[in-house]
Amino acid sequence: MPDRLHYTESDEANALIATDPMALLIGFALDQQVSVQKAFAGPLVIKERLGTIDAAILADTDLEPVFAQKPAVHRYPGSMAKRVQELAAHIRDRYDGDAARVWEDAADGDELRANIAALPGFGEMKIKALGAVLAKRFGIAKADALVPWHPTLGDVDSAQALADYQEKKRAHKAEWSRARAKA
Repeated sequence: MPDRLHYTESDEANALIATDPMALLIGFALDQQVSVQKAFAGPLVIKERLGTIDAAILADTDLEPVFAQKPAVHRYPGSMAKRVQELAAHIRDRYDGDAARVWEDAADGDELRANIAALPGFGEMKIKALGAVLAKRFGIAKADALVPWHPTLGDVDSAQALADYQEKKRAHKAEWSRARAKA
């Protein structure tokens, strides 16, 4: 189990997303239309502003003011506040507030895939990315089947590896876009 995930420039944020499963899920929920660094710094910003990232409290709190406070948690504070609130409600209601149960309760890779897919805002790319992190950084064997062939955040184990990943991701997205345009 890592004590840090190297996804931000903040050691404190990196420690939080590695040690608090709810923070990790929030980071993944926020990881769209912003940099990886911004997305995964979000859980710490929310915790600093609200005092907690407990699923039950997040689910029952109007998060929009927390997200909109300058600097904003995300470039789309209203929609992302709603997304995080929906994620927190799902974790509260389905897993009694324990985000780690998303993977701990899964009997195998298929069930883990279904659990992640059921999270609000988690599509195929996030299933693969979270699966890769769980397999490669946390050593969760049932997540191995979710790891794609292309680079993911699961490959990131340092600040340099994050820079390398982001370059490879840009190249992969460009290749994927070209392939889609031809289809």
